[in-house]
Order: sequence, then structure tokens, then C-alpha cells
Amino acid sequence: MAAVKASNILITGANRGLGLEMVKQLSENSCANQHVFATCRDPEGPRSEALRELAKKYPSVITIIRLDADDPCSIKESAKKVGALLGANGLNLLVNNAAILARGIIKTSQAEDMKNSFNTNVIGPLLIIQEYLPYLQTAAKASGTPGMSSNKAAIINISTLGGSMTTMPAMFTQFPVLPYCVSKAGFNMLTVLAAEEVKGDEILCMVLHPGWVKTDLGGKDATLEPKESVEGMLHVIGGLTEKQHGGFLDYTGATLPW
Repeated sequence: MAAVKASNILITGANRGLGLEMVKQLSENSCANQHVFATCRDPEGPRSEALRELAKKYPSVITIIRLDADDPCSIKESAKKVGALLGANGLNLLVNNAAILARGIIKTSQAEDMKNSFNTNVIGPLLIIQEYLPYLQTAAKASGTPGMSSNKAAIINISTLGGSMTTMPAMFTQFPVLPYCVSKAGFNMLTVLAAEEVKGDEILCMVLHPGWVKTDLGGKDATLEPKESVEGMLHVIGGLTEKQHGGFLDYTGATLPW
């Protein structure tokens, strides 16, 4: 069962893979007054059919919002729509999950792949944090409780061990995805600096690695099913405190090296 009790939650990349599974598990185990803003690039498109069906099943819990992490105008528009629906309690939990994966090594990586990877995996989350920060600040103030938690106000950035400078070199032959790894290392740094900036507001901010999961990004050879990964991540998210602020954990709660 999901351990997350946050009232208002926003998840990017919610139409497939880990994002969709997260929306599903939160909806199935929804707490009273909990609401999930499930965002994706094309809510009306064929790749969002599963999310639309889920929203029909849980209409009081799920609101689908268009948000393209690669489009600054889309990010701004989404924040306006969500802000109008949130009310006085603000946004308790922002999950930056949307990402793209481009393959390549030094000899083969294309400039276009590097640009696209940075736009979606680094610049997108930066702009999303900027636009939604006022709502997170509202939630932190409205909580009336000291300290940090995901139920109060939190930014959870779904990253990867591929962004770890300590771990990735030994894995590079098996996973030749240089544009993805470089962008995720940047995403990790973005998280660390964001954590430094928002700590005065008592907004928790950290990086979470979902494991190697059987999704479009992870591929069929991955070792984890989305259900197991998301169950673990939600359990970790639900138990976060200021001790994990600015940290890098995996779906089991283990601390990972930068």
C-alpha cells in the first residue's frame, strides 16, 4: 500500500511506465482528500489511453493536465491550470518523472541528441520547479508543522544510477547511453542545488533511483517490474524527512553514491 499521504500531488510523464504506475498505485490506495495531477505531453493521444481509462475509473482522484517538459509555454500553462484548482493548501508533492533516453558513446553521440536530452531531462525539470515552487511554498506554510516531509512539501526527482559519476563508468559498456547519462548527472546537480535553495522554505528535495525497470526506457531485459519499483519508491517517499534532504536514494531506501 502507498505510504504517501500528501493531499495534492503532481506527476510528470504520467501516461506510461513508472509515471502511470505511480498514478495507478496512488489512486488505488488514495487517502481522504488526496488528488493527483497526472501530466503528460499529449493527453488526447493514443499513448495516453491507459491514463485516460485510469482517470475514468478514479474521477475524484485524478486530473489529467497537459505538460510537455520540452515546451516552456506548456509548463507555464500547466502551472496556471493546476494553480487554479489547488486552492489555499498548495501543492504538497511534485514528482519530476518525465525523461527521454538517447543512446550513444563519445564516437557516435549526436549534438541533437545531447540538446534534446538536456531540454527534457534538465531544463524541463528546472522550469517545472520554477513554475510550481510558489504552490509548494504555499503548502509548506499551510502545513503548520515543523521539519520536512513528502506530506508537507517536497520535490522528488526521479533520476538514475546512470547519472552517478562514481558508478556509471563501470556500467558504460553495458549501457552505452551517453546523452542520457550526462543529462541525468546534470539533473542530479540541479536537485542538489535546488535542495540548497529551498531548504529555508522547508521544502524537501531529493533524487530517487527507481532501479532497472521494465519500461520503454528500461527495456525488456530489466530486472524489475514497474509495480515493484513504484511500491518501493512510494514507501521511501512516504518516509522521507529532513535527514534525506538533498540525498540520492534508490527504491529500497539505500543511499547511492554521486
